[in-house]
Amino acid sequence: MSVATRRPLFIIAALFGALLLLLPFSGPLFHMLFPTLDRPLYSRASFLELTLSHVALVMAATAAATLIGVAAGIFVTRAAGRRARPLLLAVAAIGQTFPPVAVLAIMVPILGYGGGPTLVALFTYALLPIIANTITGLEGIDHNVRDAADGMGFTPTARLVQVDLPLAAPVIIAGIRTATIINVGTATIGSTVGALTLGSPIIEGLSGSNPAYIVQGALLAGLLAVLIDRSFELFAAA
Repeated sequence: MSVATRRPLFIIAALFGALLLLLPFSGPLFHMLFPTLDRPLYSRASFLELTLSHVALVMAATAAATLIGVAAGIFVTRAAGRRARPLLLAVAAIGQTFPPVAVLAIMVPILGYGGGPTLVALFTYALLPIIANTITGLEGIDHNVRDAADGMGFTPTARLVQVDLPLAAPVIIAGIRTATIINVGTATIGSTVGALTLGSPIIEGLSGSNPAYIVQGALLAGLLAVLIDRSFELFAAA
C-alpha cells in the first residue's frame, strides 16, 4: 500500500491527536467563542480518559457482536440452520430498531448505572449488519468455486474455513465496519446512564445549556468515527 493511499489516515489521526492534546488548553478560545459562559471548557474528566473509555466500550461490544453475529450467520447458511434464518434476522432487526434509550432504561435496573447497560445497547445495535453481511457474503460465493472445493475433497468445515470465509471476508468486514461506526455514535447516549464516553460533555452541555461542551464532545466523537472508518477502509484494501 503506497504512502499516498495512507496519507488521509495519517492526516486524520494527526488531527485527532492534536485535538486531544490541545483541547485541555483551549479554554481561552471557547471563552472567546462563548463569552456568556462561566465555564466554557469541560473538565469533569480529561478528554483522553473520555476517548479511551469510549473506544473501549465500542470495541468490546463490537467484538462480542462480531463473534456471535458471524457464528450465527454461518449457522443459518448451513443446512441444519436454514429454518432459523427468518427468526434470527427478525430478532436482530428488532434489536436494532429498538431505541437505544429504551435499551438503557431496561438494563439499568438489571446492571446498574455505568458501562454495563451501554455495552448491551451497543451489542444489540451491532448484531444486524454483521449477521446480514455474513449471510450475504457466504451466499454470494460462486457455486462453481464451492463445487471445485468439494471436488478436491474438502470437508464442509475445511471448505468453510479455507474457501468460504476468505471469499466472504470483504462483505463481512463491511458489516463489522458499519456496526462499529454506528456504535461510535450510539455510545455517546451511554453517558445518560453514567457511562464515561465522549457523550459526557454533550449530555452535560445539553442539560446545562452549555453549547461549548456540546461542540467539544461532538468534535472528538465525529473525528473518531471518521478515523475508525478510514482505518477499516485501508484494512479492507490491504
